Amino acid sequence: MPDAQLLKRITANPAIFGGKPIIRGMRISVEIILSLLAQGESWENILEDYPDLQADDIRACLAYAHAVIAQDSLDFVEVAKP
Repeated sequence: MPDAQLLKRITANPAIFGGKPIIRGMRISVEIILSLLAQGESWENILEDYPDLQADDIRACLAYAHAVIAQDSLDFVEVAKP
């Protein structure tokens, strides 16, 4: 799945976690998934702990992190109006 498609899974809503990027409007932040991966958690464990997540959601978090680091466009991230 191309990064643009993956980034559509990432949303931001000022009413949820102060507008931090979240996954598909759920109360699961990109930050927590990246933190778990950085701590060495496996994709399998993360998906087990968060049953509403899909593997493409984890890929989307990684694509988001890459876009931020590379200063790429984040136009595909949906930002809700307050």
